Amino acid sequence: MEENVKVWIAELCRNAGMEEEFRRRFIDRLLRSAEIYEELLYYAQHLDFLCQYKIQGYTIADIMVWQIDHFKAKLDRGKYDMKHNPSKMVVMAFDTFLNMEEKPEEYIKLFQSETGTDYPGKF
Repeated sequence: MEENVKVWIAELCRNAGMEEEFRRRFIDRLLRSAEIYEELLYYAQHLDFLCQYKIQGYTIADIMVWQIDHFKAKLDRGKYDMKHNPSKMVVMAFDTFLNMEEKPEEYIKLFQSETGTDYPGKF
């Protein structure tokens, strides 16, 4: 990993409010996943998602949509964890993508069962 990429990731994690230990683990995990690293590198260069790498059909954009759905549900409950922190949303989406690479079935089940509160009969 190039030094300037490490600096960019460190800054992204700091902006997200993540601890130093998280940043170290995050970089280590990225180094073990060439595909997700490439996705993050593309994001760093273009501020857009490449969506080339898929895990059982799911891309980083799918994770962002799922995450935003959760974010809206938290807003409904008065929790504003990521309301003013887009860096945290990006970091957490890539962290989830790394987790999904390790345990795809677990995350696919979450994506298919956990949604926000934007439809009648949710609760």
